Amino acid sequence: MSRTPSPSRYADLTRAELARLVPELLLIGQLIDRSGMAWCIQAFGREAMTDIAIEEWAGSSPIYTRRMQRALGYAPAVEGRGDVVTIFKGLQLDIGAPPQFMDFRYTVHDPWHGEFRLDHCGALMDVEPMGPEYVRAMCHDIEDPTFDATAVATNPRAQVRPVHRPPRVPADRAPHCAWTVTIDESHPAVEPLAPYFEVVRSRAASLDLAPVDPDDEGLGDYAGPLLSDLDFADFSHSALVRIADEVCLQMHLLNLSFVLAVRARSESAEQAREICRKQLVGIAGIAAERLHRLLDLPRDAAGALRVLALHPLLNPAAYVAASVDPDDGRLDVQPSDAHADGAWISLCGPHDTSALQAAVRAVDARLDVEVEGTEDVWSARVVVGAAAAEADEVAVTRFSSGSSFEFEARRSLPIFPV
Repeated sequence: MSRTPSPSRYADLTRAELARLVPELLLIGQLIDRSGMAWCIQAFGREAMTDIAIEEWAGSSPIYTRRMQRALGYAPAVEGRGDVVTIFKGLQLDIGAPPQFMDFRYTVHDPWHGEFRLDHCGALMDVEPMGPEYVRAMCHDIEDPTFDATAVATNPRAQVRPVHRPPRVPADRAPHCAWTVTIDESHPAVEPLAPYFEVVRSRAASLDLAPVDPDDEGLGDYAGPLLSDLDFADFSHSALVRIADEVCLQMHLLNLSFVLAVRARSESAEQAREICRKQLVGIAGIAAERLHRLLDLPRDAAGALRVLALHPLLNPAAYVAASVDPDDGRLDVQPSDAHADGAWISLCGPHDTSALQAAVRAVDARLDVEVEGTEDVWSARVVVGAAAAEADEVAVTRFSSGSSFEFEARRSLPIFPV
């Protein structure tokens, strides 16, 4: 017997606020790697970092891609028989391809043939200064298996192949890369990589979220034509809430896959936990900073608690059991599916306050947390103390241009076969 999903913590935001929030969450999800991979390079080296990235994305993206297809009503009528339009729609709602920061432009020739190019690749801008070896690792070694792993969620006979890609020759080549997508019955069927079969057993993978209300004003699905740029303001309040929750779940699934890959290479449980903790601290601070700025919240304890309530660390509510009492200035956390999976919340509590500190100090450097309780039942109060320096983990994540990226208004135009 399935239980009724917990109400979303995003439900009390306005439709306009949600329309601005969703692309922010997609970008935050992309920045998880900017936070985590630096520590993987330090611990294991570049080649191992590359393998971790492949396993991380390949283990999670087929799961969350299918979830979003079902949530927004564009899943193929027969599972595994989707077309290129379905693949492209999925990319537009994927933390691996946040809008504008990863500026995908699409061309559809027919249901089985299409192309995309990146007019701007924020990830490339972050990695290019590190040298051609790192660029090749991202744009060749990582992209080849992970693009196919994402496409397998729609059609296992889809092949994503480069037209050109970095390292850029000449150095200012534009677009940054270009790819073809071809679906052909003669192609050998792509199988998910091994991590997928572990992550798909997680509670996050099968989590029930409230369905979109079809009677809510605005678009309740993405069943219509492929659009050049999604205008999230066109979606209904109910649809935006579901998208926001799904995007947060994408982050958790990506992190669960990251944890598996890190554990497989760590010398001890302590080393694995420390790398995963650093990843969380970095993204916790940058995500909190961006959410605080987006919603123009006050720089006080109440503003910090509001940020925590909306932070991916604690969402979706159906996955992470937590409540915020703004009058008492307290966050309460209870055991949940997220604890059972070993998700981000399991790294927080009286045993470690660093991620919570990074989040509240993104609101104001004088804020801190006092936490009491047990490992999975605890309360945190936001308090005012002396100003603290930014955590090293947050500073590392801030090297990404995504940390300060600003979205622009764009027209949303339908894309038809050419």
